[in-house]
Order: sequence, then structure tokens, then C-alpha cells
Amino acid sequence: MEPFKRPLACISDLVLPRTCTVCGRRLLSFEKHICTSCLADLPLTFNWALPHNAMADRFNERIQENLFKDGEQSCFPGRHIPYCYATSLFFFNSEALYRHIPYSVKYRMDIPLGLFFGRMLGEMICLSPVLGDIDMVIPVPLHWTRKWKRGYNQAEVIARGIAGRIHADLCTGILFRSRRTATQTRLDIKGKEDNVRSAFAARKSIPPGIRHILLVDDVFTTGATLYACWQAVRTVSRDTRISIATLALVSN
Repeated sequence: MEPFKRPLACISDLVLPRTCTVCGRRLLSFEKHICTSCLADLPLTFNWALPHNAMADRFNERIQENLFKDGEQSCFPGRHIPYCYATSLFFFNSEALYRHIPYSVKYRMDIPLGLFFGRMLGEMICLSPVLGDIDMVIPVPLHWTRKWKRGYNQAEVIARGIAGRIHADLCTGILFRSRRTATQTRLDIKGKEDNVRSAFAARKSIPPGIRHILLVDDVFTTGATLYACWQAVRTVSRDTRISIATLALVSN
């Protein structure tokens, strides 16, 4: 923080105290969104350092299982599907206090928090041996009615933070949600897959020169939503590598 801004920040904290998103403790002047203690204990996944990790393997198993279903084999006759890399910043547990991070971004309109952790995830992606060449970031889109009601798309906020940190293009004009779906929160695995099947489409092709796309969502549970987006992007770009990233990864 610049020297002349520090006194102003201290005065602001006296009037409107800032608190840690995780534990609720009052933040010190140099802390942002999360206290030093909670930040030190953030349950990082370190998936960005592992080309093959449990999250990526689960997602690629889904790709292989569905490759010859729903006529999808006709989209990729005799073509090799590149392994989809995957990463999340931290593990998510509904009983842990760290659940407040994605909840605040999604339901409390805490856009600065989403950007903050998006940039943090972007810093980790910069360290990855396989994600360092991403040149386009695409957030999972909301249906226009839900975005109008909420006022923003939490996946887009996170994606904006990532794209700014890794110096990649943020693209919100390719994917769209073609129908409004029920919330995924209380659905089982089969229900989540059925709920988002064919719910996304691409309105235009990927620009020339794009070689590695990152699809971004807030939380990875079963991967059903990201897989539906993966399918939609594949219809307009069969030769581009697609990877996925989320802020949080639901731990088993």
C-alpha cells in the first residue's frame, strides 16, 4: 500500500471495519478479504502443479464415458481428444469455514472477493507446467434471466481475475445458456447431468490462433456443468485444447 493511502485506510477501517471472509475476525490494514491466519491455512489443492490429478482424471473419465453417447462420436470421427487439464484453488467442504468464500462471491455479490481469489488462482496457473500457454478464458454462462435477477455472473468475475493475471483474453460472447436450468445444489449425480445436458451452446466459432482455452466455474462438484460447456465449445473448435478451472473443489 502506498504511504499516503495507509492513513486513509486506517481511518476507513475505524468507520467501516473490514472482516475476514472466512473467520469474521477484524482485518488489519495490510490484509485484504482474508486474514493472514486463514490465508496460511487455506486448503490448497496444488492441482496446478500436477498435470494428472484426481480432478482432471474424473473429468476425463466423464469425457471418455460420454464420447460415444448421444451421437457425439459423429463429432469426432477418428479424432484424438486431448487430455483435459484441470485445477482448483482450494478444497471445499460444506462444514468448513472456507465455504464462505464461494458463497460470498455467488450469493452476496462480493465481486472484489471473486476478483481477489481469481487473481490468486491465476498466479498458481502461471506456475503450472501445462497451463502456462492459455490464451483464452471462458466463464460458464448464466441464463440471461438469472443474470438479470442477480446482476452479475460469479463465474465471470472469477474468470476476469484469472484472465487479468495470466494475460489471456476473457471471452463472454462465445458460450451461452440456451435454456434455464434448475439449481444443481440438491440434485444427485444423475440429476445434475440430466439437468445441464444440452443446456449450453456456442453462438460463434473460436477466433483463429487460439490454441488453449480455460473454462471457468466457481465450484467443481461432479463436473457436469463444465462438461456440458466443454461439449458446446468442441462443436466450434475441435483442434483447440480445453482445460478447466474452478475456485473450489468439493472434497469427497
